[in-house]
Amino acid sequence: MNKPWNLTAHLRRAALALAMVAAALPAAAAAEHWSPSWMAATQPLWGGDFVLPLGLPLRYQQHTIRQVARLSVGGTQLRVVLSNEGSTVPLHIGAARVARHARGSATVPGTNRPLLFGGQAATTLPPGARWVSDPVDLPLPALAEVAVSLYLPRPSQPAGFHFDARQTAYVANGDHTAALQLPASATEWSTRAYVSGLLVQAATPPVAVVVLGDSLTDGNGATPGAHARWPDVLAERLAGQGVAVLNAGISGGRLLRDGMGRAGLTRAAQDVFGQPGVRAFIVLLGTNDIGWPGGPFAPGETALRAEELVQGYRQLIAMARVHNVRVVAGTIPPFGDALAGTPLAGHYSPEKDSVRQAVNRWIREGGAFDAVVDFDALLRDPARPSHLRAALDSGDHLHPGDAGYRAMAQAIDLEALLGW
Repeated sequence: MNKPWNLTAHLRRAALALAMVAAALPAAAAAEHWSPSWMAATQPLWGGDFVLPLGLPLRYQQHTIRQVARLSVGGTQLRVVLSNEGSTVPLHIGAARVARHARGSATVPGTNRPLLFGGQAATTLPPGARWVSDPVDLPLPALAEVAVSLYLPRPSQPAGFHFDARQTAYVANGDHTAALQLPASATEWSTRAYVSGLLVQAATPPVAVVVLGDSLTDGNGATPGAHARWPDVLAERLAGQGVAVLNAGISGGRLLRDGMGRAGLTRAAQDVFGQPGVRAFIVLLGTNDIGWPGGPFAPGETALRAEELVQGYRQLIAMARVHNVRVVAGTIPPFGDALAGTPLAGHYSPEKDSVRQAVNRWIREGGAFDAVVDFDALLRDPARPSHLRAALDSGDHLHPGDAGYRAMAQAIDLEALLGW
């Protein structure tokens, strides 16, 4: 006679079998977590009729490009993300290497490692693609600087473009990917191409904060190479907690319309919600939505109404709720007399400032965000609230300087940001 089926005994046997399978797995397999540690938001190239030049060579052939980036969190291994976005032709990489950065175009001896793609030193990115390297054994602490060197053997047009790197890129003739120092003949540029992300292997699942913004987030006005942008300083504050900070700022970025990059509402899907482990994001957009129309950047556009910008913010909030991501808003800083005396003047008018103030009132009082950082109150001149405080102004009356950016990062309540 068959014994009656015993549910408790069956569950015990199943649990024992699962435990035996888990014990047989390699320890590394269970501990492998890849965290984003740095990013550069990509943007389309623009034509020669735009008010600003691109600021990079339009053709590479038999050139080495070396670019420097600072991690936010560290790890035991590294992957590099390359981008051929914006291109209609394949990108051929003849060789690629990564190393700890020393200074200028120099790297730290003994740290230069080859980047492989599917075990191969050379690789070809299809048009519009992103390409992730194989893992590299290069243990790196939080806030370490790395240099990525790419050799382009065939005629190549720039792609994966980022206009304002706040970091020098170096271009040299020939394959110098393995060189400790590039030759003195190397040229220097302030833009990025092809390198769009760095990932690190960590022992715990990733936790990331993304900052979606314009040139005030990209860091225009900050000292190049000094990591003085406010997301850089925020990364320093969060490094000890193992929280990655990803700067998705694009100079000339707007929330509602394409500018010097795709509209924030469009690119949020990739730049924010497409990031592994994103827990929260900070949005600081609106300056160019308000300031561009009627000026040299968008002379044919009509003035923006506050209600339009509010509706755009509401859409970002809805996206965040769907993805279970916290969303924090920064109020729009003042920009009285922005770029005055230059060919780019035209951002400011009293009417535009009224729109800015109306949007800021809604951000502060609407209760729609998980938290608010009042950058406007922090940066404005008490005697002239439509203008930046002189001590925090970079000098162009639009962008903060290093002191202003540091104050912005220090003003962020980390508990409110992360919800911990």
